Amino acid sequence: MSSGNAALDGFYTYLSSERQYSRHTLSNYRRDLGRLQDYLQHSTLFPDGKVDWARIEAKHIRNFVAWVHREGLGGKSIQRLLSAIRSFYKYLHREGLVKQNPALGIQAPKSPRRLPQTLDVDQLNQLLDSDAGETDPLECRDQAILELIYSSGLRLSELVSLDLHSIDWQEASLRVVGKGSKERLLPIGRKAMQALDLWLDLRDSMARPEEMALFVSQRGTRISSRSVQLRVDRRAKMQHTQGKVYPHRLRHSFASHMLESSGDLRAVQELLGHSDISTTQIYTHLDFRHLMDVYDKAHPRAHKQSHNKAEKDDD
Repeated sequence: MSSGNAALDGFYTYLSSERQYSRHTLSNYRRDLGRLQDYLQHSTLFPDGKVDWARIEAKHIRNFVAWVHREGLGGKSIQRLLSAIRSFYKYLHREGLVKQNPALGIQAPKSPRRLPQTLDVDQLNQLLDSDAGETDPLECRDQAILELIYSSGLRLSELVSLDLHSIDWQEASLRVVGKGSKERLLPIGRKAMQALDLWLDLRDSMARPEEMALFVSQRGTRISSRSVQLRVDRRAKMQHTQGKVYPHRLRHSFASHMLESSGDLRAVQELLGHSDISTTQIYTHLDFRHLMDVYDKAHPRAHKQSHNKAEKDDD
């Protein structure tokens, strides 16, 4: 028999002493496994409220997953919860307290994929057409950052890791190292090249002599991701750009606008550095949603049909 609390306490000690897990990670394990224990204690399987982990089967875990999903827990949270249960049972098996892991092979329900937030062309023009002085190094740097992210669809991590030699000025191209250390070559638009030219004229006044980073902070060292996020947000507020603006939203906007103009999903996949085209396909859903909005507003009978349906639903 593997009693509830004793087995859990042993597992938490193992995570803390042998695995050296942080306090935050331990807290997550306690919360997730405590949720499972509470569920089992109130089940008909253990009328006395004392959980015997060795009696748990796959069907009990499936019922638990179905229950937390009905309670509103999302797919990613359930996936993390299942990972905690699998780790717990792996420990119990190692200790000889159970013969099998009932959570193996059980999948979390898929969460509906949220469509990425983008800026339309007017919003981007409002953000990028800044009258910030061309002699202010910080403003020039910020302009170059914004233009480059939107021009080439960069991830934030890719942007801050750029060095001076990453840019081929003659070819107006950019070599970046993306996820999985995969390199890709990206074109740079005319506006972004102009912004980079202005920034490089002023970069030396900020950068330390030995610093090779393309974008530097006021301290003269490579700019951090957090600094970029704050500066993008600052620029958006200065320009009164509608909605929350962050670096990845510019990347989303780049992808959406490229796909809308070209219709070439494979090319957009290459530009974004997606290993799986299904990741890029989210932008086709975004484009279709835009088309549906246009249709609903423009088609003479579309709005009426939607209105009738709403009336019918109200009945």
